[in-house]
Amino acid sequence: MAFEIPKTVYTGKIKEIKLGQGDKAVIVGGETAYPFYLFEGEMPHPPRIAMEVYDCPPEEWPEAALEPFSGVTDDPVAWAKKCIDDYGAEMICLQLLSTDPNGLDRGADEAAQVVKKVADAIDVPLIVWGTANHDKDVEVFRRVAELCHGKNLIIGPVEEGDHKQIGAAAIAYQHTVIASTPIDINLAKQLNILLGNLGVPDELIIMDPTVSGIGYGIEYAYSVMERMRMAALTQQDEKLQFPIICNIAKEVWKTREVKIPETEDPKMGDAKKRGILLEAMSAMCLLLAGADVLIMRHPEAIKLIREMITELTTK
Repeated sequence: MAFEIPKTVYTGKIKEIKLGQGDKAVIVGGETAYPFYLFEGEMPHPPRIAMEVYDCPPEEWPEAALEPFSGVTDDPVAWAKKCIDDYGAEMICLQLLSTDPNGLDRGADEAAQVVKKVADAIDVPLIVWGTANHDKDVEVFRRVAELCHGKNLIIGPVEEGDHKQIGAAAIAYQHTVIASTPIDINLAKQLNILLGNLGVPDELIIMDPTVSGIGYGIEYAYSVMERMRMAALTQQDEKLQFPIICNIAKEVWKTREVKIPETEDPKMGDAKKRGILLEAMSAMCLLLAGADVLIMRHPEAIKLIREMITELTTK
């Protein structure tokens, strides 16, 4: 008697959403099974990787992370082009570090002009990530949404405290919103409901559950993402059937483990290799939990993840 492998019956499906515009637009979502469970369902669109670009020179990055972008970190447009031309980036994530009220506190008009320049200079989807300061993000994203009308940006984080203002701007100027909640499945579902009640279409929502790197709570982030996928696929919870985006790079590269030089602690090994592997391993964990879009930094870490995605999605 032949042995039959038991299979899970899935009754739900992750919504498909289009990010960006034109020939380089990407579609994410559409899964009908758990991540990479190709023996049980479909994964029509492989996970995508967005490369980070900052709108001002990053001062706290370790040398290993700065090295691949030498000479362009003071010019977001040149930085974005380098990511695309030299490293094959299929998406760009512009981190609006300069708008942080506790930092440079750059004004909304100036920040929006930078976003517009980057959006005009590239032909791949553009994610724009704010500071999570509600008042400042509302001010900045309203201007960004208006100035980049028709570009179909992906803007966030959009949280419960500012979802009405940023959500309204996204509806008016046709941008996708990143629904961001602090590692809690119920809060994630609630924010998706609130955005829907506001009038944001399902095809313009992608979820950010908030994540962390290895050694800093990734097991909790994994568990929450796993429960989101279980509810979406096996319990037909329509308010959790959205693709997931994970802003993992800055979580990994801010940790002390990637900044300790080998001379200070020889047991830690080569600092460059250590940072790359920590980013790649953290990203791989999140892919297995259900990430559809990863925001990453180092080209070598991205190369490792691309190889793993190809390996896992090739039948």
